[in-house]
Amino acid sequence: MTKKAVVAGHICLDVIPTIPNHIDLQPGVLYDVGAAVMATGGAVSNTGIAMHILGIPVSLRGKVGDDSFGHTVLDIVRKRGAGLADGIQVSPQDSTSYTMVINIPGTDRIFLHNQGANATFLAADVDYEAVAKADLFHFGYSSLMAGFYADGCRELKKMYAQVKATGATTSLDPAMPAPNGPAGKVDWDAALKDLLPDVDIFMPSADELLYMVWREKFGEGDNLKTDDIRKLGEILLSRGVAVAAVKLGSRGMYIRTAGAARLAKMGRGCPDNADKWADRELWFPIFKVDNFVGATGSGDTTIAGFLSAMLHSFTPEQAGQFACAVGACNVEAADALGGIRSWDETNARLNAGWPHVRLQIAEPGWHEDADNVWHGPADKR
Repeated sequence: MTKKAVVAGHICLDVIPTIPNHIDLQPGVLYDVGAAVMATGGAVSNTGIAMHILGIPVSLRGKVGDDSFGHTVLDIVRKRGAGLADGIQVSPQDSTSYTMVINIPGTDRIFLHNQGANATFLAADVDYEAVAKADLFHFGYSSLMAGFYADGCRELKKMYAQVKATGATTSLDPAMPAPNGPAGKVDWDAALKDLLPDVDIFMPSADELLYMVWREKFGEGDNLKTDDIRKLGEILLSRGVAVAAVKLGSRGMYIRTAGAARLAKMGRGCPDNADKWADRELWFPIFKVDNFVGATGSGDTTIAGFLSAMLHSFTPEQAGQFACAVGACNVEAADALGGIRSWDETNARLNAGWPHVRLQIAEPGWHEDADNVWHGPADKR
């Protein structure tokens, strides 16, 4: 029987102008651009709907305002599948969150974001009866939701304790705190020490994690040394997570897992082949893409691929490969979901011999297998 998931947290409307060529934005200048792509964004959409496309029965939980943006979000979600929008609250008191995604060719993306109704979403807004019927609970973008990072992440800790008590496997994607905003002033290191024992799967980007637990290294995420990446994995395991996955952009994804005793406490979403997941250290390269369009939601959809593969009881090697494949499909479209393919289509693309961007690791103790996956010194296999 296919395992089920609840995906909760941040949802917004993404407005993505089509920018055909490189421009250097200057005040007072009008730039002629193409049509705008209007798409849902945030973890509820990017991760949750991607899991739906991949065939996982998923229940979405978020909040929008009773306004034109909110109605657009609900319409888009409804078109993705019957009942998908049923768990999204409509708040007459709040405006809908939105993001202007400025995707200029040749430069990294720029985001203009308004939290809107996401700021008032709290632990009490989670449907714990639905969670109790699911195998996995994933929450995304806690650092972009004021109610969850206030008071030292009190609501976030409360929610994860309640979810863990239902027996569901827990997963978290924190998102990058705005360094100059209220979320940037949170003592994330202290908060994570209290929170992570209730988080089974933690999947931040390298810079998100550096900002939270190793501030002096923040900004080096794309160029971290292998030993520093390994140290991040060790930090997360020492804080209590079962599966630590660090997203490394063009350098792929690093995974470190705990021992069998911790994996046994993961809950209903634990892979049936848990013995193959214990005490692993793996680094996965990205796949080659000839028609790169944009990376909006690439990290979120990579997470969707990983969680979906885990719920199908793939091995960690298979799950990491599948996750990177879904992330590669994502960048072939301007929005987060336009490039995502079905479970069968994604696997067929993998099985056809989709080539990787080769990853080179020179440090001792690492070796590359026949599928271009690297095994680290702590990998039991």
